[in-house]
Amino acid sequence: MWTRVGAIVLRQGLLYRRSGPRLAEMFYWPVIDVLVWSFLSLYLRRLENPGAGVRAGAAIVGALILWDILFRSQQSVAMAFLEDVWSRNLLNVFASPIRPAEYVVGGIVAGIIKVTGAAAVAALIAWGLIGFNILSIGLHLFVFVANLLVMGWAIGIVTMALILYFGEGAEVLAWALSFAFQPLSAVFYPVSVLPQPFRAIAHGIPASHVFEGMRSVLAGRGLPLDELAWAVGLNVVYVLAATLFFAWMFDLVRTKGLLTKFGE
Repeated sequence: MWTRVGAIVLRQGLLYRRSGPRLAEMFYWPVIDVLVWSFLSLYLRRLENPGAGVRAGAAIVGALILWDILFRSQQSVAMAFLEDVWSRNLLNVFASPIRPAEYVVGGIVAGIIKVTGAAAVAALIAWGLIGFNILSIGLHLFVFVANLLVMGWAIGIVTMALILYFGEGAEVLAWALSFAFQPLSAVFYPVSVLPQPFRAIAHGIPASHVFEGMRSVLAGRGLPLDELAWAVGLNVVYVLAATLFFAWMFDLVRTKGLLTKFGE
């Protein structure tokens, strides 16, 4: 299994080695995002209450870097799939001994490498530009990142399933689906800011518990274990649901003979 997973990872690596635009795109958006929000952080530091401005600025930049990890993890899984759709290679992949689960795992492993590189660059810029050190979150950072990666993978798997069924017309989901969760994930503001009906929805999203935990840690209140437990539990449900959804859609596409449209 891991030989075939390694083949998928190697193929993704070769695509990036041979394409400057793809490599630049991996770093372009994190750099732009960090620049824009870092400047917003500088503005907040100049508010009348400097202490509140500094805390708010640190929370915003930290949230931005963590949100980008979720978005990149979802996008990298979906983009690995789209690369095969665009190159008319998908039919060849599924006609080979590679099983769908191995294909998904290969996309996830390749995505981890891309996300790690992009997040490291974004963190270095935030540190150099405004002195915000993402590592100041401490070991809790790895807990937050792990949960965001898992949620991103779950959304990425659902994205793959939808593109598999609806075809290239649904490829916009590779960029848009994770952002559908952003307003209610309490990324840049606490859940308490949301109107009451939306709070229940927010509590059902793993990322909202991660960002609530991040704000608690940055405020010096420690890691809220209840938020962590909710994030882990919800992620288990999300991944199971996404995997079952992908398996169902794959069987549906294969039964209806829709897989051949990706080889035309």
